[in-house]
Amino acid sequence: MSGMETKNLLVELLVEELPPKALNKLGDAFASVLLDQLRLLGLADGESKATAYASPRRLAAHITAVAAQAADKSVSSKLMPVSVGLDSAGNATPALLKKLQALGADAGAVGQLKRAMDGKAQVLYYDSTVRGATLADGLQKALLEAIAKLPIPKVMSYQLESGCELPGWSSVSFVRPAHGLLALHGSAVVPVQALGLHAGNSTQGHRFEAAKAVVVIANADSYADILLNDGAVIASFAQRKAEIGRQLAQAAARLGGGVQPLQDDALLDEVTALVERPNVLVCEFEPAFLQVPQECLILTMKANQKYFPLLDTGGKLTHQFLVVSNISPQDASAVIGGNERVIRPRLADAKFFYDQDRKKTLASRLDGLAKVVYHNKLGSQAERAKRVRAISHAIVEQLRAATTPYTVQAKEEFDMLAHKAEQAAQLAKTDLLTDMVGEFPELQGIMGGYYARHEGLRDGIAIAIEDHYKPRFAGDSLPRNHTGLVVALADKLETLVGMFGIGNLPTGDRDPFALRRHALGVIRILMEKNLPLLLSPLLLSAAHAFNEWLSQQSEEDCIVFGYGKVKLPTFIYERLAGLLREQGYSSQEIDAVLSLEPQRLGDIPQRLAAVRAFASLPEAPALAAANKRVSNILKKVEGTVEASVDATKLHEPAEIALQDAITSVAISADQAWVKGQYTENLQALAALKAPVDAFFETVMVNAEDPALRANRLGLLATLHAAMNRVADLSKLAT
Repeated sequence: MSGMETKNLLVELLVEELPPKALNKLGDAFASVLLDQLRLLGLADGESKATAYASPRRLAAHITAVAAQAADKSVSSKLMPVSVGLDSAGNATPALLKKLQALGADAGAVGQLKRAMDGKAQVLYYDSTVRGATLADGLQKALLEAIAKLPIPKVMSYQLESGCELPGWSSVSFVRPAHGLLALHGSAVVPVQALGLHAGNSTQGHRFEAAKAVVVIANADSYADILLNDGAVIASFAQRKAEIGRQLAQAAARLGGGVQPLQDDALLDEVTALVERPNVLVCEFEPAFLQVPQECLILTMKANQKYFPLLDTGGKLTHQFLVVSNISPQDASAVIGGNERVIRPRLADAKFFYDQDRKKTLASRLDGLAKVVYHNKLGSQAERAKRVRAISHAIVEQLRAATTPYTVQAKEEFDMLAHKAEQAAQLAKTDLLTDMVGEFPELQGIMGGYYARHEGLRDGIAIAIEDHYKPRFAGDSLPRNHTGLVVALADKLETLVGMFGIGNLPTGDRDPFALRRHALGVIRILMEKNLPLLLSPLLLSAAHAFNEWLSQQSEEDCIVFGYGKVKLPTFIYERLAGLLREQGYSSQEIDAVLSLEPQRLGDIPQRLAAVRAFASLPEAPALAAANKRVSNILKKVEGTVEASVDATKLHEPAEIALQDAITSVAISADQAWVKGQYTENLQALAALKAPVDAFFETVMVNAEDPALRANRLGLLATLHAAMNRVADLSKLAT
C-alpha cells in the first residue's frame, strides 16, 4: 500500500479436533474471507496475499502488507434539493440542519455545501473526510465475518471456559470448542475478541510431542517455523500432505519388490487432516485374508481405519499396509502392533461376509428384491430390474436394426447378446441383498461379479454385472464388454426416465440420485463406443418400460409421471455441452453442433472436428454471416417454407447461378454426408460463397410477386438445408 507503512498479519484460532473431511475448505475459507474483508476496509490492497494454515486443531491465516490504519476517505454526501434545504433568504432549513447534525457537522458547514444538478433539480452536497478504520476495529469486523462465513458442516454449542466469559456471554456456537485466539501485526498483538476469547501471542503445539507447553509466536512471519520447532506441528495443510506423500513413497521403496501405496487423493486429504506431524509406519496382516476379494479389504482399510494398502507391480493387494501415525516414538512396535490388532477383526468380518454370501446364489435372491423399495413412486428393486431387462432388450433390437449387412453370423451374435443382456440385467441388483454390500454399499456390482464367477456363470455375464454401474465417476472406465455396455446403458436410462417422469430433478448442488452422473454415463457410452443408436428412440424405449407400472398407479400418480412435463433430452444435451467444454471445444463450436440436437451422439466428435476445420476456411465468416441472414429471413415468414425451387421462375442471373451452385455442391456434399465425412461435407460449401454474396447483392427476396417471392424463399430454404446438415453454421457468425 503505497505511502503507508504495512506489516504482515497472522491470525490463528486454536480449537479442538476439526472435521477432517472439511478441514482444507475451512482453512482456505478462513484466510480468503479475512483478506477480502480487510481489503474492503482499506487495510489491505490488491498486492496483499493470504496464506492459509489448517491442522487438526487450528485454523490460521498469514496476510501480507496490512496497514495499522486505513487511509482517510473523502466522501461526498447527497443531502436534499436546494429548495428543501434553503429558504428564500438562503438560510438553512430545520431539515438541512438535522441532516448535517446526523453527519456530524454543525450549522457552520452550511456555507461549505456544494450545489449540483441532479436531473431537473439543484441538489446540495456535503464533502467530508472519513477517518480510515484502525486495524483493531477492522480486524474485529473481519474476524467475526470470517467465522460467520466458514463452510461449517455442523455447528455445535458449548459453554465458555471459566474465567473467559465476556459480558452477556454464556455459550458459543462453533464447529468445535475454541481454546485460543492469536492475532499479531508484525510482533504486536492486535486486541480483538472472538468466541469468548481475547487475542494474544501464544498457542499450543502437538498434544504429546511439543517441546514447549505454551508456544509463543515472536512475530507474524515466524509462525510456521516456531510452531514446527517448538510445537512439533506442520501448520500448512499442503506441506503436511506433501510430507505424508513423501514418507509413503519412501516406506514402500524400503520394502522393495516394486510395491506402491494405493493412490487415493481423498484418503490422503483426510489423513492429512487427522495428523499434525505425520510418521508413516509399515504394518501387516495374515496373508490368508488375501483370499477375500481385494476390493473388500482395501475398502475396509481405507474407510474404517484410514490405512494405505500396498499393491504389487500387477496391482494386486499385498498383506502389508502403511499407517500414518500422529506420534513418533523411538520404539514404534507398540503403535504397529496396536494397528495390526485393530485391522484383524475388520478383515475377519469381511471374510465372514464373503463366505456367508457365497452360500446362496444370486438367482435365489431375486424374490427378495420385491421387498426392497427403490422409490415409493417407482416401485421395488424387482420392478426396477424388470424395466432394465426390457430396456436392455430394446437396445439390442435397435443395435440389430442398425447393423448392415445383417448376416446369419450377425443374427447369431445378436441373439446371444440379447440372452446375455437379459440374464445380466436380471441378476445385476441381487447383490444389494448380500451381507458384504449391506456393510459396504460402494461394492455393489463389484461383489455381484465375484459371486457370479463363484457360481460358474459365464465370465461375460459376471463382467457385465460388475460393470453395469460404470462409469461411476468422472474419468472412470466404461464397461468392458458388449453385454456390460447394454445393461449399463439400460440401467442409466431407467433411472433418468423414471426420476424425470416423477419430477425428481436435480436442484443446485443437490442431486441425490446422481442424475447428472447418469446422463454423462449415457453420453460417454454412446460417444466413446460410437454406438449406432439414436437418442430419442432410446428414451422412448425406456419410457415404454414403465407402461406396466403406470397401469397399476392412481390417476394422480400418472399425472405426476407425465413425461412431457420435463425435457430429458435438454438435460442430456446440457450435460454434453459441459463435457465438450471440458474437452477444449469453444462455445461457438458446441452451440453450432448441439443446436441441431443430433440424435447419434457418436457422430458429435466428427461434427465438431468438421466445424473447426470449416471455421479455418477463408470463406467461413461470409458463409456463416449469410447463413445467419437466411435463418432470420426464414424465421420471419409465416408458416413453413418448403426447400423446393421451380427453375422456370428463376429470372435474375444471381439466383440462377446460386441454384446451379447448390445443385453442383450438393453432389459432393451428399456423397460426403452419406459416408460420414463431415469435414468434406462442410468444405464443399466453400464454393457457395461467391454465388451467395452475389445473390444478396442483386436479388430482392421479398419481391412483390407472391409466386416469385415464394420461389426465392424456397431457394433460400434449399440453401439453408444444404448448409446446416452437420451443424448450424449461423452460430459461427460474429
